[in-house]
Amino acid sequence: MRVPGKGSRWIQRWDPEDDAFWEREGERVARRNLAFSVLSEHVGFSVWTLWSVMVLFMGPEYGIDPAGKFFLVSMATLVGAVVRVPYTFAVARFGGRNWTVIAAGLLLLPTVAAFAVMEPGTSYGTFMACALLTGIGGGNFASSMTNINSFFPLRKKGWALGLNAGGGNIGVPVVQLVALAVIGAGGGPRLLLGVYIPLVVVSAVCAALFMDNIASVRNDTGAAREAARDPHTWIMAFLYVGTFGSFIGFSFAFGLVLQTQFGRTPLEAAQLTFVGPLLGSLIRPVGGRLADRYGGARITLGNFVAMAVATGVVVLASVKESLGLFTGAFVVLFVLSGLGNGSTYKMIPGIFQAKALRKGLTGEEADRYGRRLSGAAMGLIGAVGALGGLGINLAFRQSFLSVGSGTAAYVSFLAFYALCLGVTWAVYLRRPAARTRPVAAASAEREPSYAEV
Repeated sequence: MRVPGKGSRWIQRWDPEDDAFWEREGERVARRNLAFSVLSEHVGFSVWTLWSVMVLFMGPEYGIDPAGKFFLVSMATLVGAVVRVPYTFAVARFGGRNWTVIAAGLLLLPTVAAFAVMEPGTSYGTFMACALLTGIGGGNFASSMTNINSFFPLRKKGWALGLNAGGGNIGVPVVQLVALAVIGAGGGPRLLLGVYIPLVVVSAVCAALFMDNIASVRNDTGAAREAARDPHTWIMAFLYVGTFGSFIGFSFAFGLVLQTQFGRTPLEAAQLTFVGPLLGSLIRPVGGRLADRYGGARITLGNFVAMAVATGVVVLASVKESLGLFTGAFVVLFVLSGLGNGSTYKMIPGIFQAKALRKGLTGEEADRYGRRLSGAAMGLIGAVGALGGLGINLAFRQSFLSVGSGTAAYVSFLAFYALCLGVTWAVYLRRPAARTRPVAAASAEREPSYAEV
């Protein structure tokens, strides 16, 4: 199972679709790698969203208006989206375990830099540089998902990818809860950073000690080119903007919206900001599990319908200036975005496995093709999806500059979710256009719709 001459953490033979192999040793190894992948990704998400809580500490003495704060968190979102592409392919170049160690260690750069400069009088440009550095934490998601995608059989990918991503996403509410505790105790931002710097070190050490590389995963630029040419990569990226883009964008912006539109103090905002991201993170594996059972396209479509309805309630609450209704509807949006994250990511390996079967591939050859293309596509989809977070924060910034509230931004989100549900139905559920054969029906005579993917 190990590769001679490559060290004890390289696995030579890995075939999770072989039931005997999976039950004998594969599941145990995959679960161990999943656990420590979640830890590293969790810390990465916390660092990536660090400035969503750092701005709560920045009172009038910092001399930065709300528009400037929205721009700070927008730039962290932007970098987190861009670095997801190289992070995806780094897994094959360096090995999943090796790259996790490197990626975890890199998180020391933004945390130590912020620790050094976080005080009144520091220039806005310096704060911007630190916010840009935190974006590297967003890359951990892409490499982690690509790595874990290789460890699990297709029938368990919805659950495994949902659990991996959900455990990472929880890093968002956790950093907000830690910030709440720090603010409540009268501490400053350096105390918050003092908590996370040791955690970064722990995650890197655990990855080095307990994770593995899969030797059969090779850097494949051909897979990247093929995935980039496939229209389904970009359709799924568009849908992921609506789910994950909403989750990460709202996570960055929620506290600032409460402060700016509803006049909440930093402590009052911090008491509310963690609830939505926490619930959205916890439900992501449920979205994957439901997609495993009922089909990702069906769950995704219903989810976008519900997101549009919840956004309509947010618009109403904003117009009526009802904090209670606004907060409740926004928390529902977080939950739905988490559910949709799980269902959309489940669709990706199913779509490419289905394409393998359409090409006439069978058995291990079809499995390899599906893993190869879906792994490459995940990086592109994750990067584009994260850009949705940038769009949300820029929309909030423009809305507050133009009309003094977030209502215009909420209306634009509503229109986007309506477009997403239309695309989901037209491409993956409308019967005349749905002719790709899903894995679940590999042995059947018929070719069901993408609703089963």
